[in-house]
Amino acid sequence: MPRRRLQLSLTLAAALTLGGGLVTTAVLTFAVNQLEIDNKSLAFEQGTNVRVAALRQGMDDAVEVLNVTNQLFATVQPVTRAQFHDFTTPLLLRNPFVKAFNFHRALEDSGRAAFEAELQRVRPGSILREMRDGRLVPAPRRARYHVVDYLEPMLGNEPAFGLNVSENGEVARAVARAHASGRAAATGLLRLAQDPTGKPSFQVVMPVYGPEGRLLGDTAAIVEVPSLARSTLARAGLLEDRSILLKLYIGAQTVPGAVVYANHDATEAAAPAPAPLRWLARPGARALERFVVAGQTWTVEAVPTPKPYLADHLASTLLLAGGALSTLLLAAFVQAAGQRTRKVQELVRERTADLKLTNQRLVDDVLARKRTEKALQESEQRFRQLVAMSSDWYWEQDEHLRFVAMTGHFAEKSGIAVERILGRTRAELIGSLADSDAGREHFAAIAAREPFRNLEYRALDDNGEERWYCVSGQPIFDEGGRFTGYRGTGSDITARKITEQRVHHVAQHDVLTGLPNRSLLQDRLEQAVAYANRSGHPVWVMLIDLDRFKFVNDSMGHKAGDVLLMTVAARLRGSLRDTDTVARLSGDEFVVILSQHEDQPLSADIVQRVMDSVAQPVMLGPKEFFVTCSIGVAAYPSDGTPADSLIEHADIAMYRAKKLGRNNFQFYTPAMNEESLERVRIESALRNALVRNEFVLHYQPQVDLQTGRIVGMEALIRWKHPELGMVPPTRFIGVAEDTGLIVPIGAWVMRTACAQNKAWQDAGLGHLRVAVNLSARQFSATELLPSIEQVLEDTGLDPSCLELELTESLFMSDVTPAVDLLHRMKSLGVKLSIDDFGTGYSSFSYLSRFPIDVLKIDRSFVNDITIDANDAAIVASIIALAHNLRLSVIAEGVETAEQLDYLRHQGCDEMQGYYFSRPLPAHEFEQLLRQRRGLGAPEDEPQVQVA
Repeated sequence: MPRRRLQLSLTLAAALTLGGGLVTTAVLTFAVNQLEIDNKSLAFEQGTNVRVAALRQGMDDAVEVLNVTNQLFATVQPVTRAQFHDFTTPLLLRNPFVKAFNFHRALEDSGRAAFEAELQRVRPGSILREMRDGRLVPAPRRARYHVVDYLEPMLGNEPAFGLNVSENGEVARAVARAHASGRAAATGLLRLAQDPTGKPSFQVVMPVYGPEGRLLGDTAAIVEVPSLARSTLARAGLLEDRSILLKLYIGAQTVPGAVVYANHDATEAAAPAPAPLRWLARPGARALERFVVAGQTWTVEAVPTPKPYLADHLASTLLLAGGALSTLLLAAFVQAAGQRTRKVQELVRERTADLKLTNQRLVDDVLARKRTEKALQESEQRFRQLVAMSSDWYWEQDEHLRFVAMTGHFAEKSGIAVERILGRTRAELIGSLADSDAGREHFAAIAAREPFRNLEYRALDDNGEERWYCVSGQPIFDEGGRFTGYRGTGSDITARKITEQRVHHVAQHDVLTGLPNRSLLQDRLEQAVAYANRSGHPVWVMLIDLDRFKFVNDSMGHKAGDVLLMTVAARLRGSLRDTDTVARLSGDEFVVILSQHEDQPLSADIVQRVMDSVAQPVMLGPKEFFVTCSIGVAAYPSDGTPADSLIEHADIAMYRAKKLGRNNFQFYTPAMNEESLERVRIESALRNALVRNEFVLHYQPQVDLQTGRIVGMEALIRWKHPELGMVPPTRFIGVAEDTGLIVPIGAWVMRTACAQNKAWQDAGLGHLRVAVNLSARQFSATELLPSIEQVLEDTGLDPSCLELELTESLFMSDVTPAVDLLHRMKSLGVKLSIDDFGTGYSSFSYLSRFPIDVLKIDRSFVNDITIDANDAAIVASIIALAHNLRLSVIAEGVETAEQLDYLRHQGCDEMQGYYFSRPLPAHEFEQLLRQRRGLGAPEDEPQVQVA
């Protein structure tokens, strides 16, 4: 019979494979392309933010340089040219973007002749001049001038010497803003007399006042914008980074005439040549950021540097090409397999038809043909099974489970020579397999002659490296059902296992410090408790909280805070045993689990060693910081400490350590839990106390020791709770500090006290001064100064009648910004006093820099001045020191006539204390004022009397 010719048509399986592969490739290509675009956009946004922050910091630095120069005129009167030269020379060297420092002197026309004579003495031929139509001309007669008097450096800036800038609109407007606000103000772009090239420059000005508040002029700094931008970007390591193209505009409009700096040429922004897949890319990104420095708006325009399409989309392009090629190859393979199957089936049918037509003499040939057909079917079945398993290599075992065949480039893919495998069983090759649950299940399945899948195990390759393998197999039986062995597939899964281990490690460890996180900590704690139950040895849980960590973050930035956390983590690991667990709980909190062993008993020395290791100095940039910690310890087993509450109890003990002054450790006791519950109750009720109008103010009189009259009072808050009664400050002030509620409470105290004082003054009860305490949270709040101004404006109280009390700890940690803030507070006209003087970290050098009016002697010194010579000497020294610094002195806690007599003898100015009066409610204090009660004169018997 003639053989029919097979049709070479595309099979359904091949068509589905081709279509599905192309669709999958297209979808993956689009997804990867979008991911590439998103990554590029995110990188562009982050890079833009970093550059804008750097430029803004550069502008702020320029203003800060002027503030430093202005401080010279605020602290030294008068300033000579030599002093101005010596002061500005190092500033010019450190800030090359500053072209010149000026002092503009406010000059009346009557003093013009004398002033021009002084100019000629400094630089012969100099007269008052003005810029007109781009030329320097002699200044006409005017009622007032604003003249460049001091100029550094003179070299290169000579045309500006003696220049009247009052007629320059930009400078005049900036000077007006500076005089109105008392702060630095910036001009727009200026055409400088000393710079014919016309480099983009602006001027920052700040007023200078004389001793009686008379305007002397202003200090100014001429800043070249390109130099400032380049130095700022260079300092941030971004000057040579051309991945983002920047333009800096002065003002809020992005017009060509406002460009003052660009880090690229116009040719660099040209788009690259189009690519075949350019239609997949999104339109080019563009970012506009604006910020205001010294009243001047700046606009930063950023665009990413154009790149060829493949530079940003290589992965998606390769995925598209590789996916299309793989799809075509797989479709061709499926097509070939289908054609082969059809060919075999056609051949079988042809042979069967031929055998039916032959003679009985061909029976033997027919049987041979049938055996051939069966062999072809078994080969086809074996091929289909191996393909379905999608394996990397194939293996076969005999009835004794010895390997007899390894195919599929086994040696190259597994790293093991075939000779090591053949003739041996899997149990002989992997001795540890029977020790695992998966291995025992595998051997049970083999014994039952059942198939198995995805058996994972690890072994050493020929190079001695540990690798992971995954195998699947199924049993083989002959025609009689007799077991003849196994065959199956195998693959190397080392990369997947390593990824799983990394994911597991990340899930149980802190990313920053590498310490165990909360999840792994709980597991370690359960193990430690189980060990304690078995061995009878105790377990300690320490909760460690860093003191003043928030200050490091706020003053140095989060990057410095991360460095500090990593340093502390390393020190904790180094100070403990390898068997101990150190974990990061959250933020600046760490947990340590200590288990006692036979030769290593637990003691308080271990806790002290941990504290000592943390307290070592840490270098954060150019500064050296000393950071202490507070530690709470909970022991197990112990009364009142169940295993599942160890961390909670250690936390309670840690708060107890903080309450006792920080930098110490406390062991948990059941009494602490009651205190913690009390704290929770107080905090819950405190959050609604302001809304419910539960706070009241009491006032304690402050008496002048010379006249005996009441001259002021200190406002002291009390909490009138409907259930708890009158709650003293000691019970809720600490909670308010920790939760941040002290800020709104302190604002209420200040407003209420000022309003009450104003009411008493309007009632004719005297020009009294009211003292209000400022907390650490209030002192560091950005809205402090505006809130004080608003209170004074709303209540109408004379600023001199408000005294703000500050403790030394508020500003001793970072003196420089504190001095600036105190000066700004002082400029409002209020009084400033240091409360509890002598109990903190007093420094006379710092005290001389603070604009303080009053020192308050702490009651701890006053209590024993009549019986303790040391306290008496300290009080006398504080009074003498204050008077030498022209400060007033108030003694707190005066309770006896002997104390009063000693303070008068030492020249103390004022007192407050129970000897004269306890803190009184407003209506009782008003009655005291109306009765005009006071102390007797110094020569009288010291007692309370009616004046």
